[in-house]
Amino acid sequence: MHVLDLLQSDNLGLTLLWGEEALLGQEVSGVTATDLEDPRRFLGPGELVLSGLVWWADDDLAKADRFVSALAEAGATALLAGEETHGRVPDELVAACRAHRVPLVAVPAQTSFRAVTEAVYLRQWGDLSRRPTRLFALPENVRSELSRLLEGGAGPAELLDRACAHLGRIACYLLTASGRTVARTPSAPAIPAQRAGAPRAGLSLRIESESSPYDAWQLHVPDADAAPPRVLHEIAEVFAQYRDGRGRRGDAARAAGRELAALLEADGPAADPAALEEALAAAGLPAGGPYRVLAATDGDALAEALAHLEDVPCAVGRSVAVLYEDQDAAVDVPGRLRSVWPLLQACGGPDADLRLGAGARAPGAEGLRASMHQARFALTATDATAPVRAVEQLDTLAALLAGVPEEVRSVYALRTLGALGDGMLRETLEVFLANNCSWTRTAEALHLHVNTVHYRIERVESLTGRDLSRLDHKLDLYAALRCG
Repeated sequence: MHVLDLLQSDNLGLTLLWGEEALLGQEVSGVTATDLEDPRRFLGPGELVLSGLVWWADDDLAKADRFVSALAEAGATALLAGEETHGRVPDELVAACRAHRVPLVAVPAQTSFRAVTEAVYLRQWGDLSRRPTRLFALPENVRSELSRLLEGGAGPAELLDRACAHLGRIACYLLTASGRTVARTPSAPAIPAQRAGAPRAGLSLRIESESSPYDAWQLHVPDADAAPPRVLHEIAEVFAQYRDGRGRRGDAARAAGRELAALLEADGPAADPAALEEALAAAGLPAGGPYRVLAATDGDALAEALAHLEDVPCAVGRSVAVLYEDQDAAVDVPGRLRSVWPLLQACGGPDADLRLGAGARAPGAEGLRASMHQARFALTATDATAPVRAVEQLDTLAALLAGVPEEVRSVYALRTLGALGDGMLRETLEVFLANNCSWTRTAEALHLHVNTVHYRIERVESLTGRDLSRLDHKLDLYAALRCG
């Protein structure tokens, strides 16, 4: 797939503004839509870049040069600039593309970016029947129909139905690695998700993913004798092609999620609410809120987990997601994710560091940054026993301190308690605080005389500079013990 192929399409109406023949013949690896002024960290080599030029300001040559230089450094094959926002492609952008040798193509207002994206990926998919000569198990008419359906953008349910129709009333499922049902034939009853690797009766064919273990699929037939294995292998090949194409088309949605996350994570003052509202709309989220931000140690796992929550609109970036939560639905998103999380952990394997933190609900775009900070703090407070934690769960001092970085906690503990050492004074302090500073109960717990407890606590106060008759000093020492 080359830029020249797009230019030759009568349906798109594209116009070449600058580009040498050798550059137009470069291989296209994918498509990314962006309106960031500096999108280089979101681009990969060989990608076409679609931009509505929202970032453009009249007569600003430096801004055009900065944008195009980012594309050139990332190895983009061409810039496809939309004419709808400004009614034209600015001359300054043409000059910048010529200077950095990035082909520039104008996209007319009547042509949607989605149409361009789909044209690229449909061309890359090709026709299933155009393969080296071989013996096919699927009938010719079925293969031809599946090829047409793929090119026409059919979904997995229709593809699975047509692929299995000639087999009769067969129960067949397309499942993700975490057990989520992507599609099933009309005669197949619904089945619950189960952990990866857990045995299922029948035959399962795994459709691997090069990008992530959470993106692998499997074709499952409960009755192993219901269809010839070679037929099922060819149906699995169809979905391998569909999944790859779906993944590429999903890149645009993921890019919109990354741009939204980038606005929230940017240093300095909070992003303009209008810019956030625009980014939310670009990511497909309803306007007005409320929203919630999630932060995870693995963005692919987060995306698959949220796919289990089909009724919750969301935008997923690299490791952050923004959700829209319908106020009337009363959906407990963190609670539902806790039930899904073991399925993801089984996919990742025993060595996967898979944790998630959830911020509080933000009533609107202006509260998103606070929710993001809360989510990231809640993430640091997770552990193997509680891998999913919402900020609302930080309802004790111990839970709050768990979110403080270990490097900070260790310094605080050493600075506050270092003079006590690890012996009897520290033990006495722990028991004293655990018994609500009762001299008698502490003496009984340690099998000491009360006077000995008084002496040791006086030593603790002297060495730490704290007065254990004061609540704030008690809290200082209790927090230090929890941090140590």
